[in-house]
Amino acid sequence: MQLLRRAYHRFAVLVRELAKFGTIGAIAFVIDFGVSNFARYGIDLGPLTSKVVATVIAATFAYLGNRFWTWRDREQSGLAREYILFFVLNAIGLLISLLVLGFVTYTLNLHDPVSYNVAMIIGTGLGTLFRYWSYKKWVFLEPDLPEPELVTRGR
Repeated sequence: MQLLRRAYHRFAVLVRELAKFGTIGAIAFVIDFGVSNFARYGIDLGPLTSKVVATVIAATFAYLGNRFWTWRDREQSGLAREYILFFVLNAIGLLISLLVLGFVTYTLNLHDPVSYNVAMIIGTGLGTLFRYWSYKKWVFLEPDLPEPELVTRGR
């Protein structure tokens, strides 16, 4: 029964964490999508430059949201360390998006807004999978808590 309670608790924590991460991610996506489209089609920056500018803005929001809401109960290993690591991992996530955008724009030679936005959605989705895993593993660390002892019954 104890094992079942622990499994339920871990699952509940994971669902809450994913919901918070998803909420921050959804808002960051709207920021990224809006700024990228404005930069690309409103002020006529290149497709990759637009994505980089938008990602820097959205990533700043995402860092603050994840640090102070999603994983606020996690160990704080220093703002400078977290911030630098967060942005290095975001740069890798951005690279994933840029590869998709570059492939669609320069290899497939598709320059229309629909192709640009579909490529952004696919690249952002792939980058998000990487970011969730990497933030949890390296940026927002689990607090050092003692492992719960298993209750054993005498035979």
